[in-house]
Amino acid sequence: MRDNIIFDLIQKENERQLHGIELIASENFVSSQVLEAMGSVLTNKYAEGLPGRRYYGGCQVVDEVENLAIERLKKLFGASWANVQPHSGANANSAVMLAVLRPGETMLGLDLSQGGHLTHGSPVNYSGKLYRPVFYGVEKETGLIDINKVQEIAHREKPKLIICGASAYSRDWDYAAFRNIADEVGALLMADIAHPAGLIAKGLLNNPLPHCHIVTSTTHKTLRGPRGGVILIGNDIPNPWGIATTKGEVRMLSSLIDSGVFPGMQGGPLEHIIAAKAVSFGEALSPDFAIYGRQVIANAKAMASAFSDLGYHIVSGGTDNHCMLLDLRNKGISGKEAENTLVAADITVNKNMVPFDDKSPMVTSGIRIGTPAITTRGLKESEMGIVVQLIDEALTHRSDIVATKRIKEKIKSMMSAYPLFQNTTIVA
Repeated sequence: MRDNIIFDLIQKENERQLHGIELIASENFVSSQVLEAMGSVLTNKYAEGLPGRRYYGGCQVVDEVENLAIERLKKLFGASWANVQPHSGANANSAVMLAVLRPGETMLGLDLSQGGHLTHGSPVNYSGKLYRPVFYGVEKETGLIDINKVQEIAHREKPKLIICGASAYSRDWDYAAFRNIADEVGALLMADIAHPAGLIAKGLLNNPLPHCHIVTSTTHKTLRGPRGGVILIGNDIPNPWGIATTKGEVRMLSSLIDSGVFPGMQGGPLEHIIAAKAVSFGEALSPDFAIYGRQVIANAKAMASAFSDLGYHIVSGGTDNHCMLLDLRNKGISGKEAENTLVAADITVNKNMVPFDDKSPMVTSGIRIGTPAITTRGLKESEMGIVVQLIDEALTHRSDIVATKRIKEKIKSMMSAYPLFQNTTIVA
């Protein structure tokens, strides 16, 4: 019998996505063929291990699928090695740390409360429990990272691993400067590009591959693929800590990371998701994807400008990428209240801590906004001012149920002209 309860709920979610404005910076809409691959019979296949080195029989087809995903990903970023098995960006990060750090060793990352990610050393996360995290932050006056202070902290703390990357930082990264610091203190450098990966892939932002020893990413944000993670290396190196095999051979960094993923962190890979990753990598290799990436950035800049014109405080003063962080304290509204107000009007955002926040993580003083999903729907700079006006109207009249309903109807009418895209481009 068909499970109508679940499929009715799926349809409700489909309608929510179709009728609303999606502004969560870490979300996007996949193509029909990515959805098709995710729902394929590949979900039936267990495939522990790597292509050609599995612990189960019958993997000849999924080996081809995974190898294709690897080759497309390497081509997309100019990498020499890749692992496409991590179930998420968090898993990718944990596999890297397991490969290159011992419990209690020091890692340096951007503070979660100032734009970093949970897996970069937060005390509530494995990364903060298993290792010794120390942090750099942003400047209170500018909202920007001061590389000289990063250098000072690195020299004082002597981390084994330095992480550059964020979940709520709207500026590009100087990977070369971070690499200089890593070399000075004898650390490995890892870039977590989960958010800007799709923009980096098309040369629209700085590429970490020439500078960072290791690069991790998700596949479902600006890369517009299924939910999952990947790990990349630009140039493989012998493991600098001298970790050896049972035969006394020093292992390459890529070999350590492969082992960090499996058997270190995961069991069987999700081959249906890996197939969907391969599809999305093929789409990203298309010249059209560069047009999309440029539009994502153009929309973000237009939106940031419109918010500034209405007196909203954007942390760091603007954006270089796909997102921005609004500090709402000058508007007298918390991030939690803003999120709930906007969701009621079918505008989806997420509450977010801002640098030097005076509220708890469950309340926050800000909201994070991103343009990947609405750009996928087809909106351009001319619509960004309209979206910002609707947000401002909803927040200004947040106690007015009639006003919220009116805004919701405006949004439904507006988004009816922008169906979810049906991209079918594949580049081998």
